[in-house]
Amino acid sequence: MLVPQARVTQVLTERARELGVEIRHGHELTGLSQDGEAVTATVTGPRGTYRLPARHLVGADGGRSLTRKLSGIAFPGVTRDDTVSRTADAHLPAEWMDEATGALHVPGYGVVPPFAHHRNERGVFVFATPPGRAPLVSTMEWKRAGDDGPMTLEEMRASASRVLGVDVPLTPPDGDGPHLLRRLTGGNTRLAERYRDRRVLLVGDAAHVHSAIGGPGLNLGLQDAINLGWKLAAEIRGDAPPGLLDTYESERRPAAHRVVVHTRAQSALIAPGGDVTALRELFAELLADRDTVRRIADLMAGSDVRYDMGTASPHPLTGRYAPDLVLRTGSGTVRLAALTVTARPLLLDLTEDGLPAGAVPEGVEVVTGRAPDAPATALLVRPDSYVAWASSSPHPDTAELDALRAAAGRWFGAVRTVPA
Repeated sequence: MLVPQARVTQVLTERARELGVEIRHGHELTGLSQDGEAVTATVTGPRGTYRLPARHLVGADGGRSLTRKLSGIAFPGVTRDDTVSRTADAHLPAEWMDEATGALHVPGYGVVPPFAHHRNERGVFVFATPPGRAPLVSTMEWKRAGDDGPMTLEEMRASASRVLGVDVPLTPPDGDGPHLLRRLTGGNTRLAERYRDRRVLLVGDAAHVHSAIGGPGLNLGLQDAINLGWKLAAEIRGDAPPGLLDTYESERRPAAHRVVVHTRAQSALIAPGGDVTALRELFAELLADRDTVRRIADLMAGSDVRYDMGTASPHPLTGRYAPDLVLRTGSGTVRLAALTVTARPLLLDLTEDGLPAGAVPEGVEVVTGRAPDAPATALLVRPDSYVAWASSSPHPDTAELDALRAAAGRWFGAVRTVPA
């Protein structure tokens, strides 16, 4: 979805405040200590330094995470310095823009598609018109030293002209700004050796950094937070089953490794050279196949992740992200997405006669209805919307119901059943 990150941040901030979260701007972590009972953060704010004790501390403080460093968690990986990337908010000649397609028609060069890494033997050029903001222009060049001093629009224009091989006039965007002018030399690809040190946990870029190509980082970080959030809440409430919090790392670190792999592969595919051009031509042929496109789209979005739910013979949906079904219930039609907003364990009962009352674990919200296109007749959905158990039987047998209770116990703690 073409939603600017600033808008995503705004929506999440508003939701956090609705839930009573206190957000302290201008307060910086400067130290931490922990024992078996608590972790204490040393924080420097507008009124000085203070200590903040808590049950747990989650470091979401970016690739240079002080939380990670203070916790002694290593951050192995590779650093490269053979590229220079430049990005700026800037206007291009209006007559170059195709309003129907959003593409850029560059005289003397040709068509540059929007929202894509357009690669040639001289480098990479990106042009985009994000909703509600100035056009964005970006370039990447190889083996060229970065200019000294602050980035300028003239430097951006010179880089774009080198990459496309023709003059690319850029003019400042409208308004007072701030407007983006950024230069980055090289880049890091790193993955934390572990996501947890006792009462300290890492999420997002604090746990993994990689090339931004393809834009998988936002989904990766948000899924980290959602995966950790409900498990940490259960731990704080005291009803988490043993080892629940450890599954945060066992589930999310492999997902980050997969993003590291495919972003490195994409970086290789935009490098200069005839061998890379030949490889790109081969990939272009593969992308003519719809199934290949679907597989890569799921990979980029992170929706191909399948967690190990500990089931001997799992249903094809088990461990996967729940499909956003449209359910017809006694109170009307509702999407599964709307039902998951409470972040509680959820059992969808789409069986012909309904599951026996004694089979439903207590504390699990049950929604009974019909969904003709559903790929299952019953689904146990975790608070992060991954399927912990599923059945395709119109009348699940005793073994399946036992597996349902076992799944509820594994993920949601001691299971009590409602008497029949």
